[in-house]
Amino acid sequence: MNQPSSQFVPAGRFLEIDGKRVHAHLYGDGSDVILVHGASVNAQDFTFGFTDRLVAAGFRVTAFDRPGMGRSEALHRDGETMAEQAAHLDRAAQALGIEKAVVVGHSFGGGVAMAWGLSRSPRVAAIVTLAGIVMPWPETMQAFRRLASREQDGAELVPVIEVVNSRAFTHSTLETIFTPQPVPTGYGDHLLLPPEFRRPSFRANSKQVARLAPQVTEMAKRYAGLELPVEVLHGSHDAVGSVMVHARQMARRLPQGRLTELKGIGHMPHHVAPEPVVATIIRAVARAGLR
Repeated sequence: MNQPSSQFVPAGRFLEIDGKRVHAHLYGDGSDVILVHGASVNAQDFTFGFTDRLVAAGFRVTAFDRPGMGRSEALHRDGETMAEQAAHLDRAAQALGIEKAVVVGHSFGGGVAMAWGLSRSPRVAAIVTLAGIVMPWPETMQAFRRLASREQDGAELVPVIEVVNSRAFTHSTLETIFTPQPVPTGYGDHLLLPPEFRRPSFRANSKQVARLAPQVTEMAKRYAGLELPVEVLHGSHDAVGSVMVHARQMARRLPQGRLTELKGIGHMPHHVAPEPVVATIIRAVARAGLR
């Protein structure tokens, strides 16, 4: 099992689930909220100020590194499906003693959150998707896949990712993710992983995103039967996953779906518009009867 470098001390806790390492950040006390991060990043995305807001709102927050990402170990070499990730994180949540939670998924993590809900796990009381990649998209709209995966040039990029600094990563990728808002100062440095975790995360990310499209196509067929409160939050200016393709179409299929569109906001609402995001999570907790 890889151990973190001394200069990168994880703030979270390591679990062993079915022989695989799972890393989780744990904060606060109160009703449970589970955070599932998007593609190309790790759970430290949420610890850049957002978890503090949820703790201040009175929640117990668990932010997982998804399988293969961050400091969590991959389940296999083929790129974990969203259903596989949801099942593995469900067992991790159970190991942490979580009985009922609102599962919040950002971007790719929104798809994992929906897969988790569709699994009928007793731990999922409600779902919140933030800029979720949750519906099939036309072949002409490949922004998310190009940005998050880069599977065509992945082999060449891995050695580069090993040596580039966080500032270069910020200027090449994060500006696109945050547009039309600027990248917060220090965000790229906050995301940076120890060297021994960068290459595995990059490879896992490429493989997971390459398998994404057929999975959301199949999941979308089952949304109408999902009897859970689902809060769908999406920015109107999201250049990575269109609000028209993902949020509006999914919300129409969900029996208990509620759509919130944030005018002028891009793909990172939890950083650039955290107040309405926290309000949406509070509403999901109330709808689930956890408060």
